[in-house]
Amino acid sequence: MTMMPLGEAFYRGRVQAIREQVLASGAKGILLLNMPDVVYASGFVHSPSERPIGLFVPASGEPVLLIPLLEQENAAETWIKDIRVYFEFPGTETVLDWMVAQCDVNPLLVESNGSAWWRPEVPFATPTNILNRLRWVKQPEELACIRLAAHYADLCLSHVRDQAPPIIRRGGSELNILEASISATLRQMRDELGSRYARRLLNVVGTVHSGARAALPHGETSTRIPQHGDTLIAGIGACVGGYYAESGATFILGQANAEQRHILAACVDCDSAAAAALQVGATCASVNDAALAVLHAAGLTQAIRHRIGHGMGLQGHEAPWLAPGDLTQVQPGMVFSSEPGVYRPLVDGYRTINTYIVTADGVEIPSRFLSAYPPEQRILSI
Repeated sequence: MTMMPLGEAFYRGRVQAIREQVLASGAKGILLLNMPDVVYASGFVHSPSERPIGLFVPASGEPVLLIPLLEQENAAETWIKDIRVYFEFPGTETVLDWMVAQCDVNPLLVESNGSAWWRPEVPFATPTNILNRLRWVKQPEELACIRLAAHYADLCLSHVRDQAPPIIRRGGSELNILEASISATLRQMRDELGSRYARRLLNVVGTVHSGARAALPHGETSTRIPQHGDTLIAGIGACVGGYYAESGATFILGQANAEQRHILAACVDCDSAAAAALQVGATCASVNDAALAVLHAAGLTQAIRHRIGHGMGLQGHEAPWLAPGDLTQVQPGMVFSSEPGVYRPLVDGYRTINTYIVTADGVEIPSRFLSAYPPEQRILSI
């Protein structure tokens, strides 16, 4: 079934893990309101809208999907048999009150994760972060999707490396490079995986920035034509089975000067330091500190504009964070990005991205573009 990318056994296992946490808390059930949490526990994948969805997991018994009427047929493709619908949003009765009434237990836990329709004053409902913590550690089925996503992110970067020079020589822009690379990757992804995953469970997104625009960490890809001597940053995210991974590289167009080579080398060393520090039991903040210390030592302090990385899974960016202040302890099965970034306003920018999977013995790196193409092979003749 396309609505169940990982299969019934996986989702039943996740529901059981949730139920164990609910029982340990003394509650009678939990209501999930955040869409990724609902997907995580049920496999119900749909095109989201303003209409709320929920999943009730009782301390005993089968889970209940709580959805708008227009999603009834989509929900029927999941393994969940108890599907209850409301007509429309916002409705004469608030959807949240309707969902709480359907749960009909006291006490009730609610995992809202900032859902706009959650009201903390709802009687007998206690906010919790059970799902947030469970999702930190990925199961083997999830990791298989993430490894595949990393592979396709790498493939897209390979298209950027191969297609950027001829496109630039023809007078093409950042946008032309990105569109050509993403379209080629999506075609191959859908040819190879389309029979297994629905179209909404396969995707590739990215950005390409060059020259002084590369100094904008979240700048929009533009119609600018990259020039000789520019840096060109390509950051790619891919999604397989609803799970995300990233890969990214900085290319030098034409020839690289000594300063550019120095920064590229510093990014390699920064990424290596992050991998070395990402050990079981370390705090996420300490990994960030160890990685960014390399950029500080390279004389690049004024060009650092963000943390070293973030968690990934059903969302491209999710907790925990490899960032100052996150004291979460690293555990096997966690998935992170590693993103050394150097940004020199009005001059240029540099960023590389690897996906990391934490194991008991260290770090697995399913994104392989950066190791396959070291800095000297990222200097492109145009």
